[in-house]
Amino acid sequence: MISRQTLYDALKRFFGFDNFKGNQEAIMTNLLAGNDTFVLMPTGGGKSLCYQLPALLMDGTAIIVSPLIALMKNQVDAMRNFSENDSIAHFLNSSLNRAAIDQVKDDIASGHTKLLYVAPESLTKEENIEFLKTVKISFYAIDEAHCISEWGHDFRPEYRRIRPIINEIGSRPVIALTATATPKVQHDIQKNLGMSDVAVFKSSFNRQNLFYEVRPKTKNIDRDIIKFIKQHEGKSGIIYCLARKKVEELAELLVVNNIRALPYHAGLDGATRSANQDAFLLEKVDVIVATIAFGMGIDKPDVRYVIHYDMPKSLEGYYQETGRAGRDGGEGHCLAFYSYKDLQKMEKFMQGKPVNEQEIGKQLLVETASYAESSVCRRKTLLHYFGEDFESENCGNCDNCLVTRKTVDATDDLLDALETVSALNERFKADHVIDVMLGKNTNEIKAYKHDQVETYGCSRDKDHRYLNALIRQATLAGYFERDLENYGHLHISAEGRKFMKKPSSFSIVEDIEYNDDDDNIIMKSGANCSADPELYAILDSLRRKMAHKLNLPPYVIFQEPSLEAMAISYPITIEELQNISGVGAGKAKRYGDEFVKVIKAYVDEKEIIRPEDMRVRSVANKSKLKISIIQAIDRKIDLNELAPSLNLEFSQLIDEIEAIVNAGTKININYYLNEIIDPEDQEEIFDFFRECESDNLAEAYNELCPAYSEDEVRLVRIKFLSEMGN
Repeated sequence: MISRQTLYDALKRFFGFDNFKGNQEAIMTNLLAGNDTFVLMPTGGGKSLCYQLPALLMDGTAIIVSPLIALMKNQVDAMRNFSENDSIAHFLNSSLNRAAIDQVKDDIASGHTKLLYVAPESLTKEENIEFLKTVKISFYAIDEAHCISEWGHDFRPEYRRIRPIINEIGSRPVIALTATATPKVQHDIQKNLGMSDVAVFKSSFNRQNLFYEVRPKTKNIDRDIIKFIKQHEGKSGIIYCLARKKVEELAELLVVNNIRALPYHAGLDGATRSANQDAFLLEKVDVIVATIAFGMGIDKPDVRYVIHYDMPKSLEGYYQETGRAGRDGGEGHCLAFYSYKDLQKMEKFMQGKPVNEQEIGKQLLVETASYAESSVCRRKTLLHYFGEDFESENCGNCDNCLVTRKTVDATDDLLDALETVSALNERFKADHVIDVMLGKNTNEIKAYKHDQVETYGCSRDKDHRYLNALIRQATLAGYFERDLENYGHLHISAEGRKFMKKPSSFSIVEDIEYNDDDDNIIMKSGANCSADPELYAILDSLRRKMAHKLNLPPYVIFQEPSLEAMAISYPITIEELQNISGVGAGKAKRYGDEFVKVIKAYVDEKEIIRPEDMRVRSVANKSKLKISIIQAIDRKIDLNELAPSLNLEFSQLIDEIEAIVNAGTKININYYLNEIIDPEDQEEIFDFFRECESDNLAEAYNELCPAYSEDEVRLVRIKFLSEMGN
């Protein structure tokens, strides 16, 4: 059995951290003990580390089942950054040629490989099954385990075959990991994987470093956004808009106002999208203005703010998008501009869809409106939506909690609301309950004869806004339950029934009355830095120079919190550098020489007496992009057949494939190229790109067309980028 001290020593040695986050330690201890483990943890919570560190410590090779080649590549690259030996982690999928596959198998057989990432499709290949039978396997990790469930948001039938394959290869402990909180999905995963006796670990959805703020969406919104960005000058941010047109307009407006910004949406061609994404990652621009198409494959830990120009369609979307801020544990400001008219527009867009889908969509919009209009703690409201209780009434890190608001006694009004819901047999939504309490004469009230219930008109002296706040806050307090699957019908909880029998004091905070002319901006930071500013600037410049030389985003070298720690503790040896939070031995040896030389020269010049204390930061890594195209190419589906199956023109399909490759995923389209272009012709085009100094396709067309079609040139260019750049 691995001791606790050994676990902590390994955490420090491999990853550069002194402490675990949340219940990571308990999860790892359970897995190391040989037990099946189920992990429910929001994106950015550190799920990957839960199987990465045990894999490094246990005998044998851990099999990591992952749904997407891009995910595998990112994970493998990340592990190699933390190690001196590239053979520590491999992936096995259809993107590899025979020589590469043989090398992977040799490394596994020799005991050098501790983590092997496989797609479920690769896991089921007979050749791989037979090989894995000969391998000492430490455990199986099923990443994105919600793919198993038909009730999950990304069902993959191949995931249903994982358990039988595990049984065939050889049974070992299983760890399943997902960010999906639905109980039904959780149950389905455990049942399908045969995890009858499993330890379940649920992590909080609370991102403590994120500051939540909602402002009214007024005619001055553009000015407000520019003002906000100027106050966060030099920091990375994302602005989400619902409409592509607005994305383009806002990006242009920001540029005019001397803000480095670029647009991103699905209507842009693949090359432009990739170029704009890379510019953001490489910190050539500070701001990306985007639709929700942006972000799925982005792992930029130092995004300091996320702005919603329009409120999203659901709180799930809002949580996911705001979650792209502050993934390194530092500052993250989440600012949303709210207008009820925007939600009404979205509701109109649902017309024509099935009734059931419309009702669910409307209910999701109601929840979004409730969040925006509420005057209680944003964090409490958000976590409640995901089934989590936030005990504190004041989180100290949202706009509502930084303002003292008036409370009013609502004991009698709550009793009236509970009695009304009871009289309506708990079969109606909050809006209908409120209409009955106000004594309105709507068609629905007349149809159900609800003007005859005892509590009809009991709150005529109140208004809809007040009663809406009452029901919302009473729900947060546990007196009501909202049945989202049944169109948001209100039910009385056990606590609510106790209150009806024996009422106690209950107060509410009245909803916010926004002032459209209010220019006050609430500023809140989740990160502090006492670093030497001069040294930090020198190190940041060195990081950018090294990143440019290696053609990597700067944060891949070292993240901002690590640079800050260096500018506080002044490490002047590789040994000292690897003790910096988020660095570790692997990164220190890979990138550290130039940094310690620069720091030593600075220390000597300034005659600095060095402190010893350091801060700890962590990294999150998750991507999910272009699944269907990558899967189809893995299966060697003819691209001419693939395009119409995805409702794409052929040129659009090439755009998408270019975007995948430009994002760093290695794919193999040789099976298609060999059918349409002679190998010698392929080589000619390949050589052109090898020698070409420009990335401009127009130059390639001028040189190579009409001998070759534009599509042929682009396809060979994809092959070139995949083989030479990824």
